[in-house]
Amino acid sequence: MDKGYARPTKLARELRANATDAERKLWSYLGARRVAGVRFNRQVPIGPFICDFVSRGAKLIIEVDGGQHDANAAADHTRTQLLERHGYRVLRFWNTEILQNIEGVVNTIERALADMPSPNPSRKREGGIVARATRVYPESSTETE
Repeated sequence: MDKGYARPTKLARELRANATDAERKLWSYLGARRVAGVRFNRQVPIGPFICDFVSRGAKLIIEVDGGQHDANAAADHTRTQLLERHGYRVLRFWNTEILQNIEGVVNTIERALADMPSPNPSRKREGGIVARATRVYPESSTETE
C-alpha cells in the first residue's frame, strides 16, 4: 500500500541523536513512564511528519518549538490539524518555556493526560455482578413457610 510519502525513520534516528537542550530536558521527565505512568517515545513518524514526543496509548503528541516555528505558524497549524485527524491531541511548548519552567510544562502535560478518556474503555462484561444477582436458584425442599 502506497502511503504517498516515504517513512522518515532514518531522519527520526538522526533527530533522536541530535536532540535540542529543551528536548533533552523534557525527555528526562517524560522517559521511563515518569509522567502519570504513560509511555512516551521520541521523534516518532506519524504520517509524513516526525513528532517530538508521542504517547500512542494516550494519543498525545508533544511538540517542542524553537524560534523558527514563530515564522511557520500556518504550517504548524496545518500539521496539527492533520495529526488531530489521526486521532491525536497536540500540545506545543516553546523551548524557552521548557528550559525555564519545566515544572509548569510537566503539570500541563499531566492535566492533559488526566482529562483524556481511557484509550481502551472496558468492554461490557458478560456474567458479571448483575448476572449473578439475577441468577435463579432451584427451590429447596427444606424451606419453611
